[in-house]
Amino acid sequence: MSSYDIIVLGSGPGGYVTAIRASQLGLKTAIVEKESLGGVCLNWGCIPTKALIKSAQVFEYLNHASDYGLSVTGADKDFVAVVKRSRDVAAGMSKGVQFLMKKNKIDVIEGFGKIKLNKQVEVDGKVYSAKHIIIATGAKSRELPSLPQDGKKIIGYRQAMTLDKQPKSMLVVGSGAIGIEFAYFYNAMGTKVTVVEYMPRIVPIEDEDVSKQLEKTFKKNGVNIMTSAEVTSVNTSGKGVKATVKTKNGEEILEADILLSAVGIKTNIENIGLEDVGIAVDRDKILVNEFYQTNMPGYYAIGDVTKGPALAHVASAEGILCVEKIAGHNVEPIDYGNIPGCTYCSPEIASVGLTEAQAKEQGYDIKVGKFPFSASGKASASGTKDGFVKVIFDAKYGEWLGCHMIGAGVTDMIAEAVLGRKLETTGHEVLKTIHPHPTMSEAVMEAVADAYGEVIHL
Repeated sequence: MSSYDIIVLGSGPGGYVTAIRASQLGLKTAIVEKESLGGVCLNWGCIPTKALIKSAQVFEYLNHASDYGLSVTGADKDFVAVVKRSRDVAAGMSKGVQFLMKKNKIDVIEGFGKIKLNKQVEVDGKVYSAKHIIIATGAKSRELPSLPQDGKKIIGYRQAMTLDKQPKSMLVVGSGAIGIEFAYFYNAMGTKVTVVEYMPRIVPIEDEDVSKQLEKTFKKNGVNIMTSAEVTSVNTSGKGVKATVKTKNGEEILEADILLSAVGIKTNIENIGLEDVGIAVDRDKILVNEFYQTNMPGYYAIGDVTKGPALAHVASAEGILCVEKIAGHNVEPIDYGNIPGCTYCSPEIASVGLTEAQAKEQGYDIKVGKFPFSASGKASASGTKDGFVKVIFDAKYGEWLGCHMIGAGVTDMIAEAVLGRKLETTGHEVLKTIHPHPTMSEAVMEAVADAYGEVIHL
């Protein structure tokens, strides 16, 4: 029987990062993967979707070339080639993870892994042992009883990335990050898109001002938005789909070629041996402490299978902290109040900390500042004036409670707020930090200035 210090189950951005850090710490490490190194994020999520979105953005640029004083004739898209580029990008990244496994001397065990008692893992009949087993099996598209996915007319995110032809019309059910990103992509490529959201507003976890701005921009671009709406049944017997949608004004029947179900995710914890080992689960989440130890000694869990935010960068951070704790390092638990969230539609969305409503609910006396990109020189020159930066500070102590952005490139800008909050930066310190001109990032400084009554360019 092969024996290791660490065996990691799953090779997504939680699993493979965990394995690399464990190897760096001198721990003999193996990783188990049933499909492709890199997991869902790298092969079917984060990376290939961004490749699709980039193609859509380039297509939009071509269609609006005259806005920049340029003339482009005959611009068209090749949907199959766009999909192929996305898959090629994912394949290239997966090969990169293979290289990292070899570089860090990590054994890759291919097959379906199942944990067993006595800190063992069985992979397709062969048993391996380890001092510590880390579960990082991630999640998949969640299915609702009213939206049974058939992979053809009612699809999940995997099929949405690899359709062999572009649909003329699409219903997107759910307006979280997955739904909104695909709604943007298909609309930009020329598909007639309708978004159906159960909550009163799209991207419901974001600040209300962000939701309003995104809805305004999407509608301007031709996306039909239905909020406070629920798909109660779907008929797929005809050529496309007929969805019955319950709204506050009664029922409507919506027709489209394809329905994309983007109503969340479900963890991959079935048949991996949790019951056999006695690992505690609440609903579909593995229960862990602040260092990702389960109730059974020697067994750990990180990423989407636990109760933290289901985000790639969170899974990576949890895995690193987990193995550093195992290696005896003095580590601090992750501050889940300072996790950035990003949605890569156009305009992009990025946020961290409390929304304005949450800050008020928690009893803070707040200062709120907002700077629109329409007043930004860089945004005007770039032709990307939609959106804004919004900041929220505690009026008493100057603590940076939250930051919410919508606009071009804001997913690259949000790290300033995350770092500032980590370092307990005050509003005054941000305001007196010189930002380069002309940049989109100036809007952060200007928004803070607005909160303190010192804004210059409004």
